[in-house]
Amino acid sequence: MSASQIPPATAVPGDDVPTLLVKIFGKDRPGITAGLFETLAAYSVDVVDIEQVVTRGRITLCALVTAPSPGQGSTGSAEGDLRATVHNWAESMNLQAEIISGRGDNRPRGTGRSHVTVLGHPLTAETTAAIAAAITATGGNIDRIFRLAKYPVTAVEFAVSGAETATLRSVLAPEAAQLGVDVAVVAAGLQRRAQRLVVMDVDSTLIQDEVIELFAAHAGCEAEVAEVTAAAMRGELDFEQSLHARVELLGGLDASVVEAVRKEVRLTPGARTLVRTLKRLGYQVGVVSGGFTQVTDALQEELGLDFASANTLEIVDGKLTGRVTGDIVDRAGKARLLRSFAQQAGVPLAQTVAIGDGANDLDMLNTAGLGVAFNAKPVVREAAHTAVNVPFLDTVLYLLGITREEVEAAETHVG
Repeated sequence: MSASQIPPATAVPGDDVPTLLVKIFGKDRPGITAGLFETLAAYSVDVVDIEQVVTRGRITLCALVTAPSPGQGSTGSAEGDLRATVHNWAESMNLQAEIISGRGDNRPRGTGRSHVTVLGHPLTAETTAAIAAAITATGGNIDRIFRLAKYPVTAVEFAVSGAETATLRSVLAPEAAQLGVDVAVVAAGLQRRAQRLVVMDVDSTLIQDEVIELFAAHAGCEAEVAEVTAAAMRGELDFEQSLHARVELLGGLDASVVEAVRKEVRLTPGARTLVRTLKRLGYQVGVVSGGFTQVTDALQEELGLDFASANTLEIVDGKLTGRVTGDIVDRAGKARLLRSFAQQAGVPLAQTVAIGDGANDLDMLNTAGLGVAFNAKPVVREAAHTAVNVPFLDTVLYLLGITREEVEAAETHVG
């Protein structure tokens, strides 16, 4: 079709144009939507808006259409004829119909649009009421609610307009902490769907373990190393100094311990699903770690990661020397590596996601377009964009607007 053959676009109805809101309720089955619009087609109305939802087998179908022109009715009033015909059709289908007269289209949504994702285990009516009230208190309006997942957590998404994203986040974060649920607030728009790089911490994020503690167990100094690790993750110790102190305790271990530690590493529940789904959706995925390349290189190969960077344990004559080689991957280093990965991937920082649990992840979390604190220490939860406090790493997918059904479909097609 040439440009000259393309018909002009139909104008959006103005506020003075008569419109009808047709609402259909009842037991869902195939053919309802087609049947309604076949019925309306006899009156040559234009479709202005449609929304449909099915909950536990019950359908709610709403159609906003222009009012029929005079003369289109067979028994007098065109609108009256349409109403009677729709009600008769609905009755024949064992459905209920409601038709409301009005003028124009829906009211424009307010400026400032966000997606508010709520994760509950379970999600209670009390929690939902509190979140909705908090949104209202910011001046926001809930335009739509959609369930993303029913297991392993209940995840619902609120489309909110009329409040700035930063304001919503500042109000909902303390409310969520008090309620014991996870709430993520991200700006609406194309950018959310264009987040094409996800970078994760490794220890206690991608995996359940602290790798240096696995090495320490073989050296007989696990308790001592664990104490220093915990203090460093809480931000009480300088990471680089604590790393050198802990690695020094590993000096003299046989290099064969590396393979033993690799076998002991346990992926976090949902980690494999997270990576597989992201890769299938075209995301690039990387890890940065204050741990060691002796483990992250193996994880990169196993999971098909695009990027990986960590510290390297020095091995000389088949023994760990108690030192690391090269630049230290610390708090600032993780943020630097995120920028480097984004540049290599050709992805703007605003379209990146970072996931971590410790204080040394904070710079990375705040550099990314979306920073997710995963089962994190309090100092990290308070500073990150959002927090997830359930033990399933793939729940991060819901923060990106990916549904459980889409996750399962991606898993089915993975070879």
